[in-house]
Amino acid sequence: MYRISQIKLDVGEKTSALPQKILKKIGSSAGQITEYRIVKESIDARDKGDIKLVYTVDFEVSGDGSALKLESAPKTEYQYVESGNRTLNHRPVIVGFGPCGMFAALILSEMGYKPLVIERGNPVEKRVQDVERFWKEGLLNEESNVQFGEGGAGTFSDGKLTTQIKDSRIRKVLEELVAAGGGEEILYKQKPHIGTDVLRTVVLHIRKKILERGGEIRFASKLTNIKLIDGAVAGVEINGQEWIETENLVLAIGHSARDTFRVLNELGFEMVQKPFSIGVRIEHPQEQINKAQYGKAFEKLGAADYKLSHRCGNGRGVYTFCMCPGGEVIIASSQDGRVVTNGMSYHDRDGKYANSALLVDVRTEDFGSSHPLAGVEFQEKYEKKAFEEGGRNYKAPKALWRDFVQESEEGKHVRNSLPEFAVEALLEAMPYLGRKLKGFDAENAILTAVETRSSSPVRIIRDEQMQSKYKGIYPAGEGAGYAGGITSAAVDGIRIAEQIVSRYKPFDE
Repeated sequence: MYRISQIKLDVGEKTSALPQKILKKIGSSAGQITEYRIVKESIDARDKGDIKLVYTVDFEVSGDGSALKLESAPKTEYQYVESGNRTLNHRPVIVGFGPCGMFAALILSEMGYKPLVIERGNPVEKRVQDVERFWKEGLLNEESNVQFGEGGAGTFSDGKLTTQIKDSRIRKVLEELVAAGGGEEILYKQKPHIGTDVLRTVVLHIRKKILERGGEIRFASKLTNIKLIDGAVAGVEINGQEWIETENLVLAIGHSARDTFRVLNELGFEMVQKPFSIGVRIEHPQEQINKAQYGKAFEKLGAADYKLSHRCGNGRGVYTFCMCPGGEVIIASSQDGRVVTNGMSYHDRDGKYANSALLVDVRTEDFGSSHPLAGVEFQEKYEKKAFEEGGRNYKAPKALWRDFVQESEEGKHVRNSLPEFAVEALLEAMPYLGRKLKGFDAENAILTAVETRSSSPVRIIRDEQMQSKYKGIYPAGEGAGYAGGITSAAVDGIRIAEQIVSRYKPFDE
């Protein structure tokens, strides 16, 4: 297989034209493309009068490709690491069944290590019912909600798979998601996504695969304590009543497990403050975004997205994050008396509104304390304010941009849910963002407060072997401060599994 990039098609032109385009680019009029596979598809909309679809393609060509000086396609098959020599006395235990814990469990189960996963929330079928009851009736289940349960926070999201990391394991993640029903297009789209509706089926299929390979998953099972002997893990306590012995513990707890953070801090784990962001969700009509991004071609290209940023005069950053085309703003609370928002899209992204987080940098000096969990308390403070400003019934404060600017009653409710520095930064940044994307600062743009969960406010220190100060304990994924999204969290889970595999033989009961 050979690889070629920058093959361009017009909007509406079929991909069946790719072979002829490839032959023309490589200068082989007599050759024939015998096989081809799209590796990447992106949209070049810099010239809105001449938008192009741009492809990277792996292909086979008749004759001697080396004579044409073609680039060989890289190998993408996942390479399993060799098992170590130590004997496992107990199964590895994984805390959390979001993307990180899920892929750690998948690799370990594929390799014969029979992992035990404990997940505080419910399986996805029951979890969906818990979340819908909360949205309809305001009845929050603090253990099974938008943040906690099978699939993690990503299950109720747009299911974006974009990541800034470069790692060969990404391909393994995407292939497993495709095999579980995620759709072939996620292998090549520039900004792949699955959608919350499809994700609910995907996580169910991955669960079944883990179980078929000897893994075990216990739902409604929360980590409440850890047994430490001579500086190493010896066991875990579940729900304050059951102890399970293990010498390998993966902490894939997610960025919202604040009670677990507090347990770890009391046990003496090395933890440090980590910057994050705070802000609102901002909504616009999706058609408005489509026209601004694609011009006259918008009807042929589907729901458009965007990514904007501005650096304020005082150095404070303002940026959009987790943009959900054709999606909706949701309440994503996980604590009683707290309101936090997020965005969610279905696979087809066919809703009337686009939304994204509009966030402002939060620095550790903003926390007002040197305590390692001061960032958690900062988040809780403003989520409580949003709960109160919204009427103490899990309805989020909401206002039009003009009301936010003019400080009307609705605007004040949103303002009061944010620190003053965030209000000032948003007021300064919006006109600049409106110049970058026409209509972004429109008076009727809708703001909903408060968005606080863009990333974990804490990092649990780990060494080069990915272990904490307590041997055999692996802080992992987004909650531990080592990932930022579905794909990077899944990759971190795979890397943790590889560390365990490289030390131990498969588990023999």
